[in-house]
This record gives sequence, C-alpha cells and structure tokens, in this order.
Amino acid sequence: MNNIIKIAFRNLYRQKRRTFLTMGIVAFGVLAVLLFSATADSFKNLIIGEITDSMLGHIQIHKKGFVGALDNLPLDKSLNAKQLKTVEKTLDAIPEIEGYSYRILFGGMVSNYLESTSAKFSAIIPAKEDVVVPLLKDRLKKGKFLQKGEVLLPELITKGFDAKIGDDIVLVATNNDGSVNGQPFKISGIMESVMGPTGKYGYVHFDDARSLLRMDKIQVSEIAIRLKDFNDMKKVYSTLNEKLGATLNEKGNPVFEVHTWEELSPFYNIATMIDLMALFIQVILIGIVLVSIMNVMIMAVYERTKEIGAISAMGTLPSKIRLMFLFEGLFLGVFGSIIGVIVSIFAIFIVNISNITVAFGRNSNILLQPEISLSQIGITTLIVIFVAIIAVLEPAFKASKLEPIEALRQN
Repeated sequence: MNNIIKIAFRNLYRQKRRTFLTMGIVAFGVLAVLLFSATADSFKNLIIGEITDSMLGHIQIHKKGFVGALDNLPLDKSLNAKQLKTVEKTLDAIPEIEGYSYRILFGGMVSNYLESTSAKFSAIIPAKEDVVVPLLKDRLKKGKFLQKGEVLLPELITKGFDAKIGDDIVLVATNNDGSVNGQPFKISGIMESVMGPTGKYGYVHFDDARSLLRMDKIQVSEIAIRLKDFNDMKKVYSTLNEKLGATLNEKGNPVFEVHTWEELSPFYNIATMIDLMALFIQVILIGIVLVSIMNVMIMAVYERTKEIGAISAMGTLPSKIRLMFLFEGLFLGVFGSIIGVIVSIFAIFIVNISNITVAFGRNSNILLQPEISLSQIGITTLIVIFVAIIAVLEPAFKASKLEPIEALRQN
C-alpha cells in the first residue's frame, strides 16, 4: 500500500503544471461555495434578525381566521379574556419562551385638523414589546419612544401628511360594534418602515387603543412571542400547535392559529431562494471537480498506457492499478480542498475587516459579518473528496483492464 501511495504522489508530481492547475480549479470551486455560503447566510440571518427583532417576534398566536383577513384588521376576530388565559397558561409552561406581548391591530384615520389620511396601527404594551422585539426602538428615526397619550407615526405617512413631532392629531377608528370614535394624540416620534405585513404600522399605547376602540373587556388581535434560542422555534411551534390546537369552540372548530415568522413575512421566500442559490453553487462545484479530475485521469491513462502495460506484465494486480489511480484522484481532491479552505478563510476575514454594509429597505447600515462553521467546511470538503473519487473511477477501471501486450504495443 505504501508503495502505491508513493507512486501516486510521484505520478502527480511528474505533471506539475497540470496537477497544480487541477488543484487550483478545485480550490476555486471550494472558495466559491464557502465564500458565497458564508456571505449569503450572514445576509439572511441579519435580515431575519431585523424582521423578527424589530417587528414580528419569532412566533405569533391569533384567533382562527385573523391572518387570512389581516388586510381588513377584523376586530371581531380578537382573543377574549378567557382565551387569553388559556394561551397564557400554555406559554408560561414552556421554558424556551423568553417573553410575549399583546397587540391590538386596527385601522383608522389620522387628522391634523386640516387634512386626513388613512393608516394602520399596532397598539402595544411598551415594556413587554421591548422584550419581544428589542430592535423596535432602533426603528425610531426621530423623536422619543411611546408613552400614553402619544402616537408613533410611520415614515410613509408623515412624508405625504403635514405633521411633525410634537403636533397634536386626532385618531378616528371604528370599533367592533360599528360606532366611530376619535381621540387626540401627540406625535412623539417617526418610525422607519420594515418589510412585512406590519412593517408600515404606526404605534399607540395598548390602554389608549382600548379607550379609542371602546373595549370594556380586554381583546387582543395577536400575541407575539420571543424565544430564548431562535433554533427552538420549530420545537415550540409544534408544542403550541399541539396544545392550543386541542382547544375547540362550540362548533367544534379550532379557536387558535399559530404562525412562525416564516409564514408571516415575505422575506422567507427570499431566504429560501438564497438557500437554493447556495445549493446551485454546490452543484457547480461538483461539476467543476468531476470534469477537472476526470479529464486529468483520462489523460494520465492515455499518456501512461505503456507504463501500465509494463507493470501489468510484471505481475501487478488490476486492483492495485485501480488503487494507484484512486489515490491520485483522492490527493487532487484533498489538496485542492485544503487550498480552497485556507483561501476561503482568508477571503472571509478580508470581508469582515472591510465593513461591507448592505442596504435593506430603508436601512443601509446592515453590516455583513460572514462566518464559516467547521461543519460547513467539513461537509464541503467531504463532497469534494467524494466527487474526486467518483470522477477517477472510470479512468481507474479503464487502466486496470488494459491488456499488457496491447498496451506495450501502443505508440
């Protein structure tokens, strides 16, 4: 075995230019996969964090049918006090949950006594909302955060509406009974928009919304949940579905519906496309490695036909000839991968110290910080080595099947 390995090394060294070129192609493929995957994952995770930590939370609970009618913001599909107690009991029993917050979503008119415009609002409890979406305050472009008697207006409304921080406005909304009510507020701040169904909402205090909408009893449009560990989302989602899904109304229909951020945000489709692009790059890598190494090995068989015939005539078994070529392909894959990994780590380091920012929506300060995990390096390397071995199988078997006399006769 040692002699076969030495011969394989020697054969690769005999064609230095071809060998280094092949390893360079393999290294470039590894670099492309690792650099793209690390950068794409960094971008995806940053945007997911931006969406979940500044707006949605990780998981949301609604009354059945609310999300399907979200554009209309139906107050009749709100959770009542009894239903909230059921949800609270369930949430308090799940240790993976860091916190949850109640919200009332409603639509209305904003008037500055001279002109009016329609808007959508989310009524929140600031202290609880700060736990569930800690980046919400970072969306505040001007002014100060919310207190009772104040309103945070979305940036899009203020641009087409003559209003500034400190101005008095009136919110007019229709409650669940169909009656209209108005209430004065002071503009305390301007909120930046974010991608998503609730990314362009204004904010009022939860108690003010109850007063405006004349809610004698507590009603909640949605419950936003934050987890201690984002990776527990699927587990907690399944637990909530299992426990809350068993709650039925008098007609035997489910009372609650549970949604992860993925079901609520359009960015999830973009994240899925990013993953598909990463997979596509890996497929390209496989093609590069396969074609490159197969080409080198086929040329090696062609150029060393007489040598193969000579060692066959000397009694070398076909299995050892196959092993010799398999080791050559293996070394090309291993050394090419090592070079690619080293260059990738260096390239990722350069990206990190370059402080590259990416514009997302209206936020242009998202800093790319790609990271590469040992598992990702290991998987990519194993794929390259596996494909290298696959690529050399056909030339190896071809070499082992050469008849010694015919091989020696070839010019």
